[in-house]
Amino acid sequence: MKIEGIDSMKKDFNYVPWVVGLSIAINLIVVALLFLPKMDGDTGFDIKLLPLLNAVLNSFTFVFLLAALFMILRKNIRWHKRFIFAAFSSTALFLVSYLTYHSMAESTSFGGEGIVAAIYYFILITHIVLAALIVPLALLTLFRGLAMKVDKHRRIARWTMPLWLYVSLTGVIVYLMISPYY
Repeated sequence: MKIEGIDSMKKDFNYVPWVVGLSIAINLIVVALLFLPKMDGDTGFDIKLLPLLNAVLNSFTFVFLLAALFMILRKNIRWHKRFIFAAFSSTALFLVSYLTYHSMAESTSFGGEGIVAAIYYFILITHIVLAALIVPLALLTLFRGLAMKVDKHRRIARWTMPLWLYVSLTGVIVYLMISPYY
C-alpha cells in the first residue's frame, strides 16, 4: 500500500518556491499577530483551552518525530514517512490552534522571578527563534525526501530532526512554565 501518492513526486519538481513561499507566509502571519488588534473572542468557547491543546499537539509532534527517527535508524522507510507525515499533521493542527489563540487573546506575561524567569526566557527565546527556522528546514527536508534526493535529504535531516525535536519539546516546557499565569 502506498500512503504516499506523493511518492511519485518527480526529481525535477521545483519545490524551492513552495518552501520559500510557505516559510515566509507562515512566519509573517505569526509576526503579524503580535501587532494586529485582537478579535472579539466572545464565541462561548473558552479560548484558554487552546494553549493546552497547543502543548498536547507539540507533545504528539515530539513523539512522532522520535518514532520517525527510530524507524529510519531501523531502515524502515515506510513507517518513517508515516511518522513524519503524522508530525507534519500535528504541527499543522498546532499552527491553526496557535494562530486562533493569538488572534483572539492578549499575550500572557510570565510571573516567575529570578533564576526561574531567566530559564523561562532562555527557553522561550530559543524556542521562538528555532521555530521560525524550523519552518523552511522541515519543508525542505520533507520535499527532498519525497523527491528521493536521499543524500541531500540526509544532510539536512541531520540538522532538522534535532532542531524540530527541540522546538516541539520546548513548546511543551514553555506551556508548563507559563500555564499558572493564564
